[in-house]
Amino acid sequence: MISKELIVDTTVELLRQAVTRLPSDVKKALEDAYEREEDEVPRAQLKAILDNVALAEEGSLPMCQDTGIPIFFVDLGNVEVDNVQEAIIEGVKEGTKVIPLRPNAVHPITRKNPGTNVGEHMPYINCRMSDNDHIEIGVMPKGAGSENMSALKMLTPAAGLKGIKQFALDVLLNAGSKPCPPTILGMGIGGSADISIKMGKESLLRPLDQRHPDPDIAQLEEELYTTLNEIGIGPMGLGGKTSILGVKIEYAACHTASLPVAINVQCWAARRAACRIHPDGRVEYTTHGGD
Repeated sequence: MISKELIVDTTVELLRQAVTRLPSDVKKALEDAYEREEDEVPRAQLKAILDNVALAEEGSLPMCQDTGIPIFFVDLGNVEVDNVQEAIIEGVKEGTKVIPLRPNAVHPITRKNPGTNVGEHMPYINCRMSDNDHIEIGVMPKGAGSENMSALKMLTPAAGLKGIKQFALDVLLNAGSKPCPPTILGMGIGGSADISIKMGKESLLRPLDQRHPDPDIAQLEEELYTTLNEIGIGPMGLGGKTSILGVKIEYAACHTASLPVAINVQCWAARRAACRIHPDGRVEYTTHGGD
């Protein structure tokens, strides 16, 4: 059986990796943007971001003061496992103290802050079943600056591809400098309102250099990436060639009379970490590497 204690310890390590080290695909996208940029002002902003990333990694310190709220994605394989939910909650409490994480989770009405990043439905744990011989745990600490720019629109089917592209443009223009660009847009197309929102967030778990397997969706990802970078918002809204680092899309079949589209905005600090826990107790960290 995979023990509760192992899941607690692994949760703490996942949170530490996520908030102190950028995944290699995000870091490379920022480095490429820096090399590509010719204007002195946005180039200086990208240099500051990269310097910050390096200092955070060297000191094992959070790369941003907003360490987000803890969103988890769990695939439960065909293995015996102790109480995953309780273990993740304990891991979040422990990680908040020892990493440390800023306590961001508050009651939505009273704004009371328990100081633990734990509250009603928080951490939020998305669970699904799998046929794997291990369990997988992923975490996405989501900051408010980018999350507040996210949006849902219930398009009519007649709006079609043109309407989807216009919505993406509108969301990016409305966001401007507020989500600390360059950003990543995670889009969910189809399903229902709630499904599209969830897909938009989940799409951000996919590496930037990994296109969607559906060729039509992959083409839309590439078109939006190219077009939206021509807007010129640039790093921290100061202009330049790179306004977004990527566009990631997931889709689902939807009602014949509906076309939901959701966009989840992610800042340059695209924090995520994932691992596999095997029945023999071995933990394989798949996002940042190593056991």
